[in-house]
Amino acid sequence: MEKGLWHFGQLVMNKTFLLLFIRTLESNRYFSMRDRVSVASLIMVTLQGKMEYCTDILKTLLAELIEKCIEGKSHPKLLLRRTESVAEKMLSAWFTFLLYKFLRECAGEPLFVLYRAIKQQVDKGPVDAITSEARYSLSEEKLIRQSIEYKSMTAYISIAQQSCYMPGMEPIGENNETPVRILDCDTVSQVKEKGLDAVYKNMPSSQRPSKDDLDLEWRTGNTGRLILSDEDSTTKADGEWKRMNTLAHYKVSDGANLTLVAKQSSMYNLSIMSEKMEKSHKYETLNFSMKTSPPLSRATSPLNHDPETGYKYWHLVKHHDGENKEGERGNKMVSEIYLTRLLATKGTLQKFVDDLFETIFSTAHRGSALPLAIKYMFDFLDDQALQHGITDPEVVHTWKSNSLPLRFWVNLIKNPNFVFDIVKSNIVDSCLSVVAQTFMDACSTSDHRLGKDSPSSKLLYAKDIPVYKDWVERYYQDIKVMPAISDQDMNAMLAEESRLHAHEFNTNVALHELYKYAYKYTDQLLQTLEEDEFSQKNRLAWKLGQVNSIMNGESEA
Repeated sequence: MEKGLWHFGQLVMNKTFLLLFIRTLESNRYFSMRDRVSVASLIMVTLQGKMEYCTDILKTLLAELIEKCIEGKSHPKLLLRRTESVAEKMLSAWFTFLLYKFLRECAGEPLFVLYRAIKQQVDKGPVDAITSEARYSLSEEKLIRQSIEYKSMTAYISIAQQSCYMPGMEPIGENNETPVRILDCDTVSQVKEKGLDAVYKNMPSSQRPSKDDLDLEWRTGNTGRLILSDEDSTTKADGEWKRMNTLAHYKVSDGANLTLVAKQSSMYNLSIMSEKMEKSHKYETLNFSMKTSPPLSRATSPLNHDPETGYKYWHLVKHHDGENKEGERGNKMVSEIYLTRLLATKGTLQKFVDDLFETIFSTAHRGSALPLAIKYMFDFLDDQALQHGITDPEVVHTWKSNSLPLRFWVNLIKNPNFVFDIVKSNIVDSCLSVVAQTFMDACSTSDHRLGKDSPSSKLLYAKDIPVYKDWVERYYQDIKVMPAISDQDMNAMLAEESRLHAHEFNTNVALHELYKYAYKYTDQLLQTLEEDEFSQKNRLAWKLGQVNSIMNGESEA
């Protein structure tokens, strides 16, 4: 098989073959959208060590796509808006490869700081563990409407030594107590998350213990130990509703000592709690039947209905069956009342959003030069517009926006977990989506007229969007007037990129997956290769036949 793959790899490195291969697949009506994305990704992985050749192929495919778009009935502005072709997906991957250094050295920091700022701001107020609605939010959809009484507290959280089951996981100092800001309305799972965040703040999420593997133990005095759970025998039920346990439910006091212990080591006889504890807690017995936190399937259901017990679970806000949530949220009076709350959160985060946008839309930010790939691709799009007689500046502006900010950056703003080893909660995701929408509006050429039906995200950033639009305009203009990059300089950069990352992917596996497509569409592909003049000269159809024979074990030639 390796011999067959080597021969197929040689074919892929032939420009005529690769272009005919892509065109043949795309012309087949059974070649699905998922297939297009898959083939583009496999080609990019296969050519990772040959970025000069890869860029040549990409430019050829994009030029064909532009010509097809202009000759067709669709508006030129729609070009590159979606990922409906192999070329568009290849463009996404091309920028991903070539902007890695810029992301690592320059833009990554403000993106991470924005994520942390949103997380910190959200955690300052109540967050409903079931609906993910929060007191502090950028998203109207995820804003707690009701007034929730709560108070901030500091707990001293430590990790029991036996819970540090991975080398290097031990917090500094034995049984080190970390002060953690929590709320009395937090569920036990939320406290565990905040505790792990504080204790392991400099450690990637994937290397931290999971909250599901740990119990939270409240220690008072010398002997008092109580395991806290989201649900146990003390959980309050009201008809069909059960409320998740919070620190207030357990009457945990400010300054409490809480310990995260591995679940298997936490089965203490809880009846040894001190008399003082028994008086302050109205528990008849402290021998609780231990129950773990509700499973994820419950937590993601809007009504948190557990079919096993028949109970509906709630934390801060009950959402009743048949409640016309959309109708309530559509009431503009309600929206206007809460817009001030959204604006307050937006004001706190403004600097971090500005920093990120400014970094992305600067040609020389804090001493970091504009990546050559951006100048090269934008010049290519300018040249294509010139060749096709397109004089409307909005068309080229839209092409540039669709090729880079809306194809690459928006994806990272919405999903910083693609870049960093972090966990993105639902509420943080909602806030990032508002920032991403604002970023998209900044790249748009159309005027956004605000009215009573405008979404709150547009009202929130109404004054900022014109400023951001100016930044985008200036950025595109600054790039345009920069000296053109010579092919020699570009090829040197591409060769260096190939050298740096040549062995990061298993190209044989990618080649094999790519070959499966060649085999699946063999008849159509052979016919195309036999009809093409350049293919005939290079005997490409015969060579593909040879590859098929080797791969099927029919020949050793």
